[in-house]
Amino acid sequence: MLNTEVKAINRHRWISEAAYYRAEARGFESGKELNDWLEAEIEYAKMLIALYSSILEEDEAMTILSLQQLAGFIGIQNPESMLSEIELVRAIQDATEHSPCFRSEINMTCEEVECKWRTECRKMISVWY
Repeated sequence: MLNTEVKAINRHRWISEAAYYRAEARGFESGKELNDWLEAEIEYAKMLIALYSSILEEDEAMTILSLQQLAGFIGIQNPESMLSEIELVRAIQDATEHSPCFRSEINMTCEEVECKWRTECRKMISVWY
């Protein structure tokens, strides 16, 4: 429990500082505070995804547990209740406003050139077929 609280504080602190610097960069113009915060949240999630991806490339696969941990770190509620890779990847992609990579048809593949999920999605598509 304490470890989760510490991670939540670190997450909040990182996001609040990033939102502050976004506001500073635009001259603290009023009325855009929520946008600064939301963009900082997405930036935080993308940073964690990049970190997890680089670590997991060495291990060659993401597990359900590692995806649940990542989902929890970026603020997805009750990730432990999600028990499939597809469900977890989609939830993480939705949280970061990422176009879903995994499609149900073989001709519908990832549209992003630098997609961090490309390898995992290809594995899921292979298993699906």
